[in-house]
Amino acid sequence: MTNDDIVIRTEQLSRTYRQGAVEVHALRGVDFACKRGQFVALAGPSGSGKSTLLNQLGMLDHPTSGRINIAGHDVTGLGRSDAAKFRLSHIGFVFQAYNLLPVLTAYENAEYTLLLQGMPLAQRRDIVLPLLDRVGLTEMRDRRPHELSGGQQQRVAVVRAIAPKPAFVLADEPTANLDSASSASLLDLLEELNRNDGTTFVLASHDAQVIARARRVLRLRDGSVVADEAQGQA
Repeated sequence: MTNDDIVIRTEQLSRTYRQGAVEVHALRGVDFACKRGQFVALAGPSGSGKSTLLNQLGMLDHPTSGRINIAGHDVTGLGRSDAAKFRLSHIGFVFQAYNLLPVLTAYENAEYTLLLQGMPLAQRRDIVLPLLDRVGLTEMRDRRPHELSGGQQQRVAVVRAIAPKPAFVLADEPTANLDSASSASLLDLLEELNRNDGTTFVLASHDAQVIARARRVLRLRDGSVVADEAQGQA
């Protein structure tokens, strides 16, 4: 694994919270490197630290100690504004609750990150329309979120995440609100994007389906990495 391959690296990453007089060690010295094109699942019971680690990788929270490097940039000490700008161009997000804007259509939600980046309308259209077609939503592009099923909303969220071609995509329990058939269909899509396009995914999940599909599983317990397992092709 050369430095050029690595899109995420953490060094002795720790996060401690205070609950009254009690210190909660959510992460304890996590060293993690993810190379371009990997499909990684963060697995572990509730309270293991996987969501905290995902938030750190997404620059949604600051570590108590340690360092984070993303796409060759040390982002550990970035302020809120600089972190937001960096996220916009380097990191895609897929959330458990979809996080689509209810007043926008599927197409408008899918292009939203590109719009925030200042991309011209014609260029946004050239990127988003083929992606919506690829995920089977061309005929539903003018529908608003409440007119879509959970699985369809999550596919819109995936298009929004991958449209800017980020360094990697973070997904927090992406199948949690989906039935088993919709979960399988979503995972088929993520696998296709990973294998055919080389999209890098890091997913935090309790779902056995997600963990089984991942090609690498990082298992956490009590804020520490207790296993780093390769599954299938690395």
